Amino acid sequence: MQVMLLLDVTVVNVALPPIQHDLGLTTTGLAWVVNGYTVTYGGLLMLGGRLGDLLGRRRLFLTGLAIFALSSASAGAAQQAGVLIAGRFVQGVGAALVSPAALSLVTLLFTQPRERARAMAIWSGLAGVGVALGVVLSGVLTTVTSWRWIFFVNLPIAAFAFVATFRLVSESRATRRGRPDVLGAVLVTLGLLLVVFGLLEKAGQAWLSFLVLGCVGIGVLCLAGFVLVEARVAQPLMPLAFLRSRNRSIANAVRICYYVGFATLFFSLSLYVQHVLRFSALATGFAFVPFGLVILFSATVLAPRLLPRFGLRVLNGGGLAITAVGYVLLAGLSAHGTYAADVLPGLVLVPLGGGLVLVGSTVAGVDGATGEDAGIATSMNNASMQIGSALGLAALVSLGTSHATALEHAGADPLSATAHGYAFSFAVAAGVTAFGALLGFVGIHRAPAEARSVPAPAGQRAA
Repeated sequence: MQVMLLLDVTVVNVALPPIQHDLGLTTTGLAWVVNGYTVTYGGLLMLGGRLGDLLGRRRLFLTGLAIFALSSASAGAAQQAGVLIAGRFVQGVGAALVSPAALSLVTLLFTQPRERARAMAIWSGLAGVGVALGVVLSGVLTTVTSWRWIFFVNLPIAAFAFVATFRLVSESRATRRGRPDVLGAVLVTLGLLLVVFGLLEKAGQAWLSFLVLGCVGIGVLCLAGFVLVEARVAQPLMPLAFLRSRNRSIANAVRICYYVGFATLFFSLSLYVQHVLRFSALATGFAFVPFGLVILFSATVLAPRLLPRFGLRVLNGGGLAITAVGYVLLAGLSAHGTYAADVLPGLVLVPLGGGLVLVGSTVAGVDGATGEDAGIATSMNNASMQIGSALGLAALVSLGTSHATALEHAGADPLSATAHGYAFSFAVAAGVTAFGALLGFVGIHRAPAEARSVPAPAGQRAA
């Protein structure tokens, strides 16, 4: 299920051109096909974790699974753009219930430290598998059948998981009861939705127009209201005291900076490869294979070796610095580019740094967490991923589309203007990622809290 949920973040990207052709979507509409899922997934993730604790983790897992499967079927059968986008929103709701319940169940199933460590390593590695598999599977299914099967393929997986859960997993819930913070969840989700809507509408509107400024402004007020609610409610979704740890707060900011560019990479680059380089859907899917291979190598081989030697600061700051270089190279895309010279270097450097960031920010994000707040740390790590993806895609796609439109009005041919619009998005992504690298280098302690709390040997203290 973890693979399937992460797969659905990227599986639509290669299928975007045929979806656009069949349903008549604009570029902004295509962005909603991606963002409809990530906005509700990220906004409701922490509420989903809390509901699982209160109502039963297996029950929430099965409920979310049913919602996810039904909405996948609806999206696959959609004949209108609105139905498809609505299906993606509801998919995000199901994912927000399934994901935290699944991680809690895995944690409870493996009680021995060595078993649990192995289970968590596999769980983390599946992030790279799901992301890489999404684009490849999208290309294969779109070519062999149609884009609708990128949603229908979820149904047999969900059915198997539904039946297997009854046989293999017992119910569990938290001993401490209380009210879930529904108001906080509504405010953060509505705030994100309005900000994303306003940023996407910027592609066809002026910054000072009521639609853009009003939506972004009201969205920001909702997010500010969320912070006020969290400071006052008895059992908040995001306890503000939890972010007093510098490593935790900076780690989540670093993850947001990384995922701002991440979502845009798959969205814009898949369109560039198909519209400008004229790759087929199948060739586009396999064009992203290097990304998956490199991020798996970086996260599972390179990061574990570098962490004990160089510490969290190098993994977070250095990883984002490598990623920023990858985006700088992608900012050189043009209408006359080639895959080997213009696309492949970015598809190697971005995941090479990304694997280091994912491991480093995960470790820093749970720095000093206890058994009482480990679930909060995990939920915030996952939420920062989805929130960064949603906001980044909205902002960067909007800026890239506006830049392409301006070039076209200035006399550039449409293909060249489109390519330079994608390039401009990656230039902005490079700036955001470089800022995140600075945060990682300056803000994060080199070692986790546990290591800092261990007294140094007498000789080292004297030195």
